[in-house]
Formats: sequence, C-alpha cells, structure tokens
Amino acid sequence: MSWLEELVQRSRQLLHQAGRKPDEASGGPRVAVVTDSAASLPVEWAAEPETADWLRIVPMPVMISGQIYGEGVDDVPAVLTIGLAEGKEVKTSRPSPGLFTRTYEELQRQGFDAIVSIHLSGSLSGTVEAAALAAAEVDIPVEIVDTRSVAMAEGFAVVAAVLAAQDGAEVSAVAERAREAAAAADVLFYVPSLDQLRRGGRINPAAGFFGSLLAIKPILTIRDGAIAEVEKIRTASKALVRMQQLVVRRIEELEYSPQLAVHYFGNEAEARSLAEELSPHVGDEILVTAVPSVLAAHAGLGVLAVVIGPAMPEPVS
Repeated sequence: MSWLEELVQRSRQLLHQAGRKPDEASGGPRVAVVTDSAASLPVEWAAEPETADWLRIVPMPVMISGQIYGEGVDDVPAVLTIGLAEGKEVKTSRPSPGLFTRTYEELQRQGFDAIVSIHLSGSLSGTVEAAALAAAEVDIPVEIVDTRSVAMAEGFAVVAAVLAAQDGAEVSAVAERAREAAAAADVLFYVPSLDQLRRGGRINPAAGFFGSLLAIKPILTIRDGAIAEVEKIRTASKALVRMQQLVVRRIEELEYSPQLAVHYFGNEAEARSLAEELSPHVGDEILVTAVPSVLAAHAGLGVLAVVIGPAMPEPVS
C-alpha cells in the first residue's frame, strides 16, 4: 500500500468509526487544520474529500519581476523555472493576515470549534506572525504552531494534526501532535548554487559569495529554525552521495521506521533515483514531490532534499 493510500484509508476508518463530519453538531470537538503552501503536501492527499473537509492550505505569494503569483492558484512552477533560468528577480512574501482571517472565519462558519494553524519556521518567514495577527482578530480559538522547519518536515506535522483532528482530539492534543511530528523530522538538502539563498537573505551573504567562488557544494539542514551547514563538499556528485550516506545513517539510528520524502525542483529523475536508492532502508513507500515554488524561489533549480519524518502517526484514542 502506498503512503497516500494508507493515509486516505486511515482517515476513512477514523471518520467511519466516529461517524463524524465537520458540519455535524455531535461527535466531540471539531478541530480544523490550517497550513501554508510551504508544507509541500502532495496534492493527491490534500484534495481527497476526507482531507479537504478538515484542512485548508493558505497560498504563499511568489514575485517574479514584480508580478505576484499565488502557490496553488497560478502555474507558478512553470513561470518560476523560466524566471530562475533567465536570472530574473525572484522574491517571496508571507500571506497577508487578512487572508488568514478569512480562512479562519470560513472554518468557523462551517461549524468547527477550534483551529490549529501550522506553519513554516518563523525564522525563515513572517507567516507565523501573520497567522498570529489574524488569530487575535477572530472569535474562534486558534492555536499557532511554528514547526521551526519547512517542506514535508512541516507537512508531516500537518498530516499528524489532521489525523488527530479526525480522531476527535481536543485542540491542544492536535497541536501537540503537530509539534511532536515537526520535532522528530530532519531535513537534509543540496543546492547546486548558493546564489538564490544569498539573494533571498536566507544565508550569510559572505558564505554565499565564498561558496560560489570556491565552487563549494554544501549539504545543508534546518537547525533551530534556520538554514545551517552540515558539510562542505567540492563536487555535486560527491555531495549527493554524501547526503545519501547521511540519510541512511540517520535512519539506522532511529528505533522506528520513519516516513521519508524526497523533494526536487527541475530534476525529478534525479529525485526518483535517490528515492530508489533509499527505499531498501525504510519499510514504507518514499514520497517524491516537487519543492513548492515559495521554497524553490530561494533554493533555486536543481535543489534536492530529503526529509526524514516521524513514524506514521498512531490513533489518539
């Protein structure tokens, strides 16, 4: 059974057992989950009716040569690919507090009792702050979770929260499931060039300059919510081999079988090859998804990332 099929089956079982729908007046607390498009959630799962009833994904804007595009609203990947290849100015922004306010109020009208809003690291984006500003303006209780990470490290937290909400958990338990999943996830990634990270202010400008000058191919991670260096490697081929070794070492250190995700932008074949190499080391299928445009705008073309997530969530009750 694939990762997606297992999650959908879990959701259906939980909702069938509890007889729960978001707009029903009985059946315990109804907690909705909100996140942002940096979570890298597979569209197939997010669009499933069982998921979509409980989850909202707020799009994060990407600006390419002054034109604003919305993740999940416009065809951002295609425009971004051309923009990066042509060296156009690329910027990102947080969603507006007003967009979060409208999302929270919509969920309240649909009969939810509370919301858990789960977002990428506050050290990398102002999204958490925007969500908090909106939460202060609405009547429905909203608990904000800063995952201190990005991509499926954030996404696995969202998955855990949605399953907990469908299982009838209180808002505090749903938020705690999200925090536990985020804390258990590791991110390792490689970028062919540090230029985009430097231009976006995501790494020290001097580090970006010297890394490009010396053709260093660093393996990076997210540590304490910010981008940090793991190792400096001289060539791309060696960097990818070393990243795979580090992932395998981390998996072997764990006492459980983790969920694994591989992200890419503009290099899907390379990502699937890496997933195939890693598959013997995990019991479940490895999720392979494109990096969302809001992250690709900073990482650049050719980014390759591996997220070592928590184990598949257990039922709350």
